[in-house]
Amino acid sequence: MNYNNLFSSVVSRSKASAIRELLKVISRPGIISFAGGLPDPELFPTKEIQNVFDTILTKYPKETLQYGATEGQDALKRELVRLVKETENITVTPEQILVVSASQQALDMSARMFINPGDSIITACPTYLGALQAFQVAGADILGVASDQDGVLVEDLKAKLELLKQQGKSCKFIYLVPDFQNPTGTTIPQERREKILELAKQYNTFILEDSPYRQVRFEGTAPKTFYELDGGRGNVITLFTFSKVFVPGFRLGFIIGPEEVIRKFVILKQAMDLCSSPTLQLATAEFLSRNLLSNHIKRMIDVYRAKRDLMLKTLQECMPQGVTWTHPEGGLFLWLTLPKHIDAMQLLSKAIENKVAYVAGVDFYPDGNVFNDLRLNFSYSTPEQIVEGLKRLAQTIQEAV
Repeated sequence: MNYNNLFSSVVSRSKASAIRELLKVISRPGIISFAGGLPDPELFPTKEIQNVFDTILTKYPKETLQYGATEGQDALKRELVRLVKETENITVTPEQILVVSASQQALDMSARMFINPGDSIITACPTYLGALQAFQVAGADILGVASDQDGVLVEDLKAKLELLKQQGKSCKFIYLVPDFQNPTGTTIPQERREKILELAKQYNTFILEDSPYRQVRFEGTAPKTFYELDGGRGNVITLFTFSKVFVPGFRLGFIIGPEEVIRKFVILKQAMDLCSSPTLQLATAEFLSRNLLSNHIKRMIDVYRAKRDLMLKTLQECMPQGVTWTHPEGGLFLWLTLPKHIDAMQLLSKAIENKVAYVAGVDFYPDGNVFNDLRLNFSYSTPEQIVEGLKRLAQTIQEAV
């Protein structure tokens, strides 16, 4: 059977994840990988989770093992209302929350919800490649906005919005990862956020705010989220996930937004997977009700700060002249920029020969037209691996230079 003539246009627009494909290649022993966005498994609260499962299976075994509501388990949604109020000063009702299977499902649903083939959206340039995948599959025309060390440039964002207006087009939404952005690690200052939000209102669009690990801050003061700045007026939809701040294996996240939009999301999710796992939702609710998350994140911050500092120190000591990098105030990543004549994708095969891996930056650009950047993850590797891996990477780069 030849299926090539039977596949939908969605399949033809789909591309494999560069990171997921790379992880297959670098799984063999001896390779030090800075490629994935993996949390440190040594920090997983294994004993607490084991106790939580014992509790929920004892307290409500039928509800734990049965199908659940598409909107999410009531116990978890109550905890999420409390969590966003205490941590972000965001006031929402349970009806403004949808529990999803982590932020990648939220991105896929957002693309299905708002994008018809040919519709225009705006993202930072570079931006999270998982989001680009979801938007490209939906057939979006993606405009990238230039960025600096503080995120997207307001002037270029306005120019892109004005260009679309002059072309008789509208911008469906502006997608941003404002805090410790994946891939660059940069954070948008509050004053710039306020200007970006005003532009969104002026051009009758909204901000799709992706906040996967905002709480993992090592230094400085956190700006307000776009959602808080908007005051719940409906100009922002925010995506949260527990994958980076709790455990990725639970595959849980949530969307907050206007109630009428959440109702549409619910209908869409019904056709996708009926509901996210009630078992894992109730376990997470129990974990949150015991106020265990804040201490878990504090421990994570201490460990990740030390790893980031070690990576920055080692980069300073061993990288050849002409290589620069960002200084993230939190999160899991930093961004390395090579001299312009070096193609990070072509360099990757040599790096893997030298038993070190990273993600080439080209896949984070909507147009795929910048080749001398790469992303490094500092959360997963041990301190010893960080030092040795960066030495190998520096040697690889030095040979290319």
